[in-house]
Amino acid sequence: MASTSRSARTEDQRATVASAAGGGWGKRDYVREVFEEIAPTYDRLNHLLSFNIDKRWRRQALASLGWERDPSATYLDLCAGTMDVAAALVGTPSFSGRVIAADFAEAMLRAGRGKAPATTAAPVVADATRLPFKDGSVAGAIVAFGARNLADLDAGLREARRVLSPGGRLVILEFTTPRSPVVRSVYHAYFHHLLPLVGRMISGHRTAYEYLPQSVAHFPGVKELAARMRSAGFADVSHRSLTLGIAAIHVGTG
Repeated sequence: MASTSRSARTEDQRATVASAAGGGWGKRDYVREVFEEIAPTYDRLNHLLSFNIDKRWRRQALASLGWERDPSATYLDLCAGTMDVAAALVGTPSFSGRVIAADFAEAMLRAGRGKAPATTAAPVVADATRLPFKDGSVAGAIVAFGARNLADLDAGLREARRVLSPGGRLVILEFTTPRSPVVRSVYHAYFHHLLPLVGRMISGHRTAYEYLPQSVAHFPGVKELAARMRSAGFADVSHRSLTLGIAAIHVGTG
């Protein structure tokens, strides 16, 4: 009986993960709950599981934001998590502006406290699909590894477009599926087997690191994402691949 109950719970968990990853009903609540629970180990696992490559990817994404055109303006870090991107930007010597770090998982923002002064990197608990900011109020926006977690990607893109000032850029850094068959096979073996195992052992969460590869698999490819960015009102949409196609930087102008 106990074995049957455990098996049923496992099947229920898998169904929940699959539904959330595919954008099904309840994704918003599932994602918020997961990130609230894994916040204490999030940074350590991020760097460990990516072999610290994620730090370089974030720097490259920030370089695409174009903040140098107006270094004293206000910028938006969407799905900010533990505020790595916000802290990196305000820590740049030539940057004199302010970053709003918005995330709907308050525990993630709390875990990022101390990375940067609150006066220059202000944490705000907010859903990226319903931002509490005025039209045209930020000079640029960036979302690093958070776009695939949105319950409504198109609504999130429209909101990012709404709050951008004319000419401001949206930069999306996200995982992709490598095109090379050899790289893709190694990537899938790591992403779908080793990563969930290590993630579960360190975080203690049963499904968070099973959701991650499934959410990547369900996220639009680079061409579809570009089309959806254009539909949301962005111009000059482009992308470039990183590290053998494991990740990509997408840019659009508002």
